[in-house]
Amino acid sequence: MVDQTKDDFFSALPVFTRFEGVTEDGNYRPLPDNWLLAVADIVSSTQAIASGRYKAVNMAGASVISAVMNALDRGDYPFVFGGDGALVAIPASGAERVRAALSAVRSWVAEDLQLSLRTALVPMSDVRAQGLDVRVARFSPSDLVSYAMFSGGGASWAEAQMKAGNYGIDPPLDKARPDLTGLSCRWNPIEARNGQIVSIIAVPAAAGNGPEFQRLVADVIGISMEQRRDGHPVPADGPDLALTLSGVEAEARATAPEDKRFRRKLVIVTQIGLVFVLNKLGVTLGKFNARRYKRDVAANSDFRKFDDGLKMTVDVDDDHLSRIEARLQEAESQGICHYGLHRQGSALMTCFVPTPLSRDHMHFIDGADGGYAMASAQLSAKRLAGAPSATAVAGASIPSLDLS
Repeated sequence: MVDQTKDDFFSALPVFTRFEGVTEDGNYRPLPDNWLLAVADIVSSTQAIASGRYKAVNMAGASVISAVMNALDRGDYPFVFGGDGALVAIPASGAERVRAALSAVRSWVAEDLQLSLRTALVPMSDVRAQGLDVRVARFSPSDLVSYAMFSGGGASWAEAQMKAGNYGIDPPLDKARPDLTGLSCRWNPIEARNGQIVSIIAVPAAAGNGPEFQRLVADVIGISMEQRRDGHPVPADGPDLALTLSGVEAEARATAPEDKRFRRKLVIVTQIGLVFVLNKLGVTLGKFNARRYKRDVAANSDFRKFDDGLKMTVDVDDDHLSRIEARLQEAESQGICHYGLHRQGSALMTCFVPTPLSRDHMHFIDGADGGYAMASAQLSAKRLAGAPSATAVAGASIPSLDLS
């Protein structure tokens, strides 16, 4: 039993600052027994991406985080962005508010983005009844933000249960809008500078998340870190400022009802223009420094994570990509892992910025041509072609990871 029930579980975790720490068991702590996992993903995301709707898919995935965090008064709770979905761990005290938020965001995604979103709320007690766990670590890529890393197999089990139709949440009867304050998609795709933007998912095979899989994760991370900025897709001084009409439209749909949408678009365009001018002139407006904001965007970006497996979207050249793929192929042939890998020319950024005057804004990175969803589809296709159909984690068998 895990006795801790406090809502401040995540903020009380020890912080590690070198990403290699995702392989160290000592960085992880079990979620309290009375917590729940809010999980969501887009149905048929690979088909939506194939039709060019990758921005909408990413927006839908990030909207889950925005809706849940706003419903919980923007508290400090562990979450992970998966490209076409998300997971947020929440305390029992927020269950009803989150249930309503998931219901509303499901309706919003259907009506405004024309996508089908699955949502579920899974109790930790049911996860542990399967012999699985959800252990959480707190990684800080900068002094300003922290991201959660998940291990133990429970998160993947919860996702599989949602896809099987269990623990589901219905759309609201009154078509209530979710609170998506802070959700934005203002940046253009970020072009590769080293060679290619590569989205990678590597999950444990039958042996589970043991020493051999952890060595694999360390090796892949190590190879990517030989590149400029450890393979970070975003330049150190931040992405280029540009007006993207599709991003303005997506943000306006997320943050304003239809009768106020035109006004919201004008506000967004004005803000983008102001930031562009301030950045160009190097001028500070009150507490807002545009150049510092851009640097914070880069520093705060979430391009690597551990969610019952390694997920990363990195900018690497052909030589480093060949070495990464060779190491993954070797591990897969030895029964250590299953993996999917998707190449593209640019990265896509979706953001959660409660207020630009606060520096703890968060930025979610995915490949701009399907990224994690396409890597997951590749992983699943390889399994269907003959690889084992289950992943053993913590001594129990859980359904294979599939983000599609």
